[in-house]
Amino acid sequence: MKKFLLVSLIAILQLSWLNAQSNLQTYTPSKLLNQGQWDVKWFNNLYSETQGIDDQQKISTFDRQNFFTSSLDIFTGISAEQRLNVGLLLEIRSNTIGGASLSSPLGFRNSAEARSGISSIAPAIKFNPIATLQNFSIQSALSIPLFKNEIEHEVFLDQKGFTWQNRLFFDTTSSNEKFQFFSELNLEYNFGKEAESYANDSLRVSPGLFVSYFPSQNFTLLLLAQHSNLFDISNNFSQNYTALGGGTKYQLTPSLNIELLYTSFVRGNSTGLGKTYNIGLRYLSN
Repeated sequence: MKKFLLVSLIAILQLSWLNAQSNLQTYTPSKLLNQGQWDVKWFNNLYSETQGIDDQQKISTFDRQNFFTSSLDIFTGISAEQRLNVGLLLEIRSNTIGGASLSSPLGFRNSAEARSGISSIAPAIKFNPIATLQNFSIQSALSIPLFKNEIEHEVFLDQKGFTWQNRLFFDTTSSNEKFQFFSELNLEYNFGKEAESYANDSLRVSPGLFVSYFPSQNFTLLLLAQHSNLFDISNNFSQNYTALGGGTKYQLTPSLNIELLYTSFVRGNSTGLGKTYNIGLRYLSN
């Protein structure tokens, strides 16, 4: 009986292993869902900084500031040709200042040195504009703010304005299927009342490149490079940064994988020079 259970467990793990390869390598951000299929991603990003750099390239040091974002992205396929998905994006923020510990945002407090709350909701669509190019897609979303003031008690929560975001995804895989190259171009237009946010009437352009290596069928190692440039159309304000990092993905079950990422802001202009710690879970229905 014990031998039977052991053999059954090995068979299940092998089956999960095969399904994991399909999910991790096939369902990249470029890939659209089948009709009726669901994709739910819960991603958590903690950015922490003790240094910043101004537009004159002068670096300053200050008490630790932490900015935590928990995002829930839900998409489903509605096209029989696998060319259109619809979805909803939700963000929750928790930020602390004044030298609070790295883990302080996880308390989700509201005080003189902390703010938290649901910051935005965004209806979204994702589509494949070229039928012969299945590994290219565009995601378009309109982010709607759900809070009153951008800054309270000197604590920043999120941009107080609407954001029209368009993300272009493309990936390609090596012939031996051990390496995958994924690129993203994020174009954001921020708009709303100019007095309510420093970033309203601005355009953000953010390209990124990710290189994944698959040492096994259910395990991924990746390196990434991202750049972001904010152009303020009204006030001639600009801000940019470059971040480098790496991480891993692991297939826990045929439908669930976990992702761990770390990035460091290696340069910038009028921005912080911090680090991010990220963990995400993704559920993909069959």
